[in-house]
Amino acid sequence: MTPPPQLPPSVRVLQLATASWMAAAVSAAAELGIADALGDGPRTSDEIAAAVGAHPPTLYRLLRAGTDVGLFEERDGKVFANTPVGEALRTDSPTSMRNFARWVGLTADRATWAGLADSVRTGSPAFERMHGQDVWDFMRDHTDVSGVFNDAMTEASRQLIAPVVDAFDFHDIGTLVDVAGGRGALLSAVLKANPKTRGVLYDQPEVVAEAAQTFARNGVADRVEIIGGDFFSSVPPAGDAYLLSNVLHDWDDESSLKILANCRAALGDGGRVLLVEAVMTDGARPNPTVSLMDLNMLVLCGGQQRTEAEFADLFDRAGLRLTRIVGAGLHSVVEAVRA
Repeated sequence: MTPPPQLPPSVRVLQLATASWMAAAVSAAAELGIADALGDGPRTSDEIAAAVGAHPPTLYRLLRAGTDVGLFEERDGKVFANTPVGEALRTDSPTSMRNFARWVGLTADRATWAGLADSVRTGSPAFERMHGQDVWDFMRDHTDVSGVFNDAMTEASRQLIAPVVDAFDFHDIGTLVDVAGGRGALLSAVLKANPKTRGVLYDQPEVVAEAAQTFARNGVADRVEIIGGDFFSSVPPAGDAYLLSNVLHDWDDESSLKILANCRAALGDGGRVLLVEAVMTDGARPNPTVSLMDLNMLVLCGGQQRTEAEFADLFDRAGLRLTRIVGAGLHSVVEAVRA
């Protein structure tokens, strides 16, 4: 077979530079709820426009672009249907990433990326420069944005849950403390798969206030204690393992060391710290998703994705020792014990 012709470098740069246009189109489709409107089957563009409250001829232009990037299928008579990828923009899909797509289309995220070059120059996050507050204060003061963000993070977490629960053996953990565990989706899945394990969910009080229904829905509420607090001050004591899922990538080394030091101080005998993180690879990087996640952490909050060596160094400075890394899809479980 003849290999496909390579694009001229200028055309490839054009594709890369305009990728944000494609992302904006996906975000707009998510915000409008187009995939939901197609949930019961194909509809004409005018019918979709009426359902989502959009200008019919302009919506057709968005549908056409969405078809070109694989979200929708266009049929005769300007009739559209979801593709399998488009189905993942449905609110009720088990693989839904609708709110994540909405989040990256909001000014809070999109405008932040405009400051990437300055972040590279200075090593500091762009969010505060672009919005006048750091990301955490901004989220506290803008509940409309933080609502979308929290839903987005819940969706993203849901996609990592099955690989982590399948890949890592939690069965011998008596009490698992999920630090900054949000609404408890990951902890619920671990407890459901390990009926002898008990759990503690620990996060900001306003976050854990919404968690009880998650545990009740999964039938594990009788094995969970929900505690509100600040992991920079302390974490609940005497856990057999402390789970931090996509937590340390939000923080620089100094802040991460404070969190790890509190976990180490709280560990029971023979306890472990378990980080769920996308681990950066040294040398060749076959998956650009993680390196782009790394830049996202930079511009948002000054955090970073880390390599195995960087995790080992961080643990060492916190009085811990890296013992193993268990792959779990895009993410891994990074395990450490007291040094």
